[in-house]
Amino acid sequence: MTRASTKLVVAALVATIAACGGSTGPVAGILKVKLVGSPNSGLDGAILLTVTAPTVPSAATAQGGFRLFGTPTATTSTFAVTGTLSTGSVLFTIAVADINKVAQYSATAQQVAASSNFALRSLTNYALSVTQ
Repeated sequence: MTRASTKLVVAALVATIAACGGSTGPVAGILKVKLVGSPNSGLDGAILLTVTAPTVPSAATAQGGFRLFGTPTATTSTFAVTGTLSTGSVLFTIAVADINKVAQYSATAQQVAASSNFALRSLTNYALSVTQ
């Protein structure tokens, strides 16, 4: 093979790799369900929430200091989490087929209970997020 033909083959390979590198397929991974807003940070002990997803997550796992009740069974699944709920806490993680679709996931508080007497709180200013 001549030097010119070698350069041509290398250039063709580089172009092919660059063209393929631009496409992104599904990437399985873990997403975090996080409490991002709480007017009673550190004073709540339980939250009932729903997670809406484009496909059913394959698993859900509680994070340190929390107990998780419920399993993903549909594109909208209900979970209960107990523990000291503080703003910024990652409550649990979900295993998903494509983390690139994170924008299609959402979590919504349905009920929140105080840790001292289990009284239900107003849901005003409670916010959850689903992130990578």
